[in-house]
This record gives sequence, structure tokens and C-alpha cells, in this order.
Amino acid sequence: MIRGRIIAESLKSGADLQVNDLRLVRLGRHEVSTSTLPVDERSEDADQHGAVDGQPTTWTFIDFEAPDTVADELAQVLTAALEPQLGWWADFTINETEHAIVFAERAFRYCIGDAAGRAEAVAWGRAAGTPEHQLDWGP
Repeated sequence: MIRGRIIAESLKSGADLQVNDLRLVRLGRHEVSTSTLPVDERSEDADQHGAVDGQPTTWTFIDFEAPDTVADELAQVLTAALEPQLGWWADFTINETEHAIVFAERAFRYCIGDAAGRAEAVAWGRAAGTPEHQLDWGP
């Protein structure tokens, strides 16, 4: 099973995501000037930072699920759909054992806990312009 999140504002104008069996789990709009997490996921203890210049201060969070068999197709569709400016990305886990991080034109897939795999995706994100505090997709 795939589980992930896309920020609607990260998609190019005219982007159309069509992947069979992709199922919407949650759709929410949240103000993100102080944290890039939905309100119910924020922690008072966390060092949180919000949207940066050029990003809207309200984001639409799209949480989804799909069969693991569409992981490669979903990554390919997202690489074409994501806005390259500001290093926007989307992510999803596959069977709770792998993590896929997708930027415009480049996708990464590594086993959860693989520090080298995660570091490669982080390095790409930095080079693509992702704000440092937004390189926070987890293990």
C-alpha cells in the first residue's frame, strides 16, 4: 500500500494527475506561515518554520493511498506535474518499508532508514531550491 501527501500549490498550472486506483484520504487547507504541517499535526515542542517568500501562506494538503503496484507510475506522473520553482516535492511510502521523494524531473526511492538514500534526495532538494526546513519528509 502506498500512503502519501501532495501539496496542491506545488503542482504546475494545468497539471492533471491521473493514476488508476489513487484514492483521496484527506483534503485540507491550512495556513502555513509558521509551520508547513496541517494544524492537527503541529507540535509545540518542534522547531517549526513556515512558507517562504514565493510560496502561498495557505496550502491544500492532499493525503492519498494507492496499491503499491502504481508506485513507479505515480512517481513518473508527479515528476512531470510538480512546479520546479522553490524545490517543491511530494512524497509517499510503499508498504511502510520504502520512501519515495519526488521533485520536478527527478524521483528518489530508498528503504526507510537508508541514510545514504535519504541524503541523496536531500542534496537534490537543496540544489533544486527547497528551503532547508522543508527537507523534512522523515526517514
